[in-house]
Amino acid sequence: MSDKQVSATTTIDAPAEVVFAIVSNPHQHPRIDGSGSVQALIEGPDHVTLGDTFHVSMKLFGLPYKITNKVVEYEPARRIAWRHFGGHRWRYELEPVGAGTRVTETFDYSRYNLLWSTFIEVTGFPGRNRKGIEGTLVRLKDAAESDARAATP
Repeated sequence: MSDKQVSATTTIDAPAEVVFAIVSNPHQHPRIDGSGSVQALIEGPDHVTLGDTFHVSMKLFGLPYKITNKVVEYEPARRIAWRHFGGHRWRYELEPVGAGTRVTETFDYSRYNLLWSTFIEVTGFPGRNRKGIEGTLVRLKDAAESDARAATP
């Protein structure tokens, strides 16, 4: 892993397909966001695939804004990542583990030049994003396990 990536991992007691159904649906992102920055207004398809775009209402430091994301990595039930104009990526990697799924979420800013990388680091985004990722994984675990229980007859 690059030093320009921030990741955390958890194991979820739900099949990868259930977890992927949540992370590949932008309308589910407010449900799992652990950072407090994703707002309820989402525009785009219910499930995205490679090349799709979706728009998210966000807030940063209490200020609202809207961002357009493009799906740039996609492997069903295994991996999805999107980026916006800045070039950094949010990635979910899923690995089946028994009846569950190991999930790694990554904030990847390795594609930035030195100036932008320095800006990201000086403004504290890696640490803030680590906390957000950790919170998101807790919420994703709860959501996916709840969805898996609801789907079991």
